[in-house]
Amino acid sequence: MTALLIAGHGSSDEAGAEQFRAFTERVGKRLDVPVAGGFIELSAPPVADAVATLVGLGHHRIAAVPLMLVAAGHAKGDIPAALARERLRHPHLTVAYGRPLGPHPAVLDMLRERLSDVDSDAETTVLLVGRGSTDPDANAEVAKTARLLAETTPVAGVEFAFVSLAFPGVAAGLDRCAALGAGRVIVLPYFLFTGVLPERVKAQALVWAKASTVDVRCADVLGDTDALADLVIERYEEAVAGDIRMNCDSCVYRIAMPGFEAKAGAPQTPHHHPHDDHHRHHPHG
Repeated sequence: MTALLIAGHGSSDEAGAEQFRAFTERVGKRLDVPVAGGFIELSAPPVADAVATLVGLGHHRIAAVPLMLVAAGHAKGDIPAALARERLRHPHLTVAYGRPLGPHPAVLDMLRERLSDVDSDAETTVLLVGRGSTDPDANAEVAKTARLLAETTPVAGVEFAFVSLAFPGVAAGLDRCAALGAGRVIVLPYFLFTGVLPERVKAQALVWAKASTVDVRCADVLGDTDALADLVIERYEEAVAGDIRMNCDSCVYRIAMPGFEAKAGAPQTPHHHPHDDHHRHHPHG
């Protein structure tokens, strides 16, 4: 029996952290193996405590699924580093690492549901807003999701933007929608749960709307749903079966992309996680 570890980023917004914890319970009720969830920073419990819980139940084989929509630094570096530290703590532990959720058909379905909640139609332009990253591959996944949504959804079009670290920002994305002739825009946060950044997306959209004649509405995050739980279970089953189809063709740590050459082949050095005492004393262990 292989236990499931759901690894999240963490949030300084307790409501978002609580949604993650509730989601972990939902998955546990749908899967006949022990399930624990942990964060890499900002929230409790940390990944170390979640692993300790599973090991304490007698499970030394776990599959870890990064609960993230895109494969950015956290999924590529921070979570694998945290799991490597747990193998040092628990020498008999074996870990199968799953892949992020990505633009899975189930995710696209959930995005369409959020659009329908705010009455989208064929005249509506959508602005999909992701977190943003310094990893161009991760940002490209947001653009890919926007395009897939545009080609499979009865709306006027789908543009994309980011709330941090990457361009265009929310205001610039709305400017583009307006320049393309949009009279009505639904801002669609590309986030799993609530938190500081999804709320910032809404706030920035409302500020822009006050100075415009465009009708701007904001959709909700994907949220704690059975459909999301089913996707995590699918990623778990892939990891257990060894079916890990990571998209590494455009990863800056594997190939020398123009402007990012220094990252190719560079060792992963995850940033400091204050909730992990072992990491504080062994930052690269």
